[in-house]
Amino acid sequence: MVLNRLRSLSPIDAVAGVVALAALAGVVWSPKLSNAVARATGAVKPVQVSVDVVRLYSADPEQLLNSVREEAALNIVIRNQPAGRVSLVSVDDVTNSLTAVQPDGSVVVADAPATALPRHARFVMEAQAEIKPSGVVIGGTKLKVGVPVELEGRLYRLKGVVSGVMPL
Repeated sequence: MVLNRLRSLSPIDAVAGVVALAALAGVVWSPKLSNAVARATGAVKPVQVSVDVVRLYSADPEQLLNSVREEAALNIVIRNQPAGRVSLVSVDDVTNSLTAVQPDGSVVVADAPATALPRHARFVMEAQAEIKPSGVVIGGTKLKVGVPVELEGRLYRLKGVVSGVMPL
């Protein structure tokens, strides 16, 4: 009886079964599901990430940095993949300065005139990430020093490079 039912199956039925199994496998191995499982099992830990943004062009760079500080959170895009929202710890202006030693031995520090327009900034953020033997994973994407990222807020979208990753 069971053998007769198997004989009545067509190749289309077999293809439909394979498609159903592939869909089930896609649901089980999806990144969103694995992130939810990681959160539920406690595999997600806080990490501190530093991102350096060089050549930050803005009509008013101080106002831009102040508006970033007021937002206190921003979206991070790692390798063109949205990785979620992270909280902002600090934003520092790290534009190169000119240091000169005077004849009397004192040191004078001033902004370099050649770097008046483009500014350099360091964003320090805190995020929830999985810590694996191969590195830190935020939003299903590995994050290492040197990885290009985009920081996105209400009024800006900045391209930078990860300069530090430290588990807390």
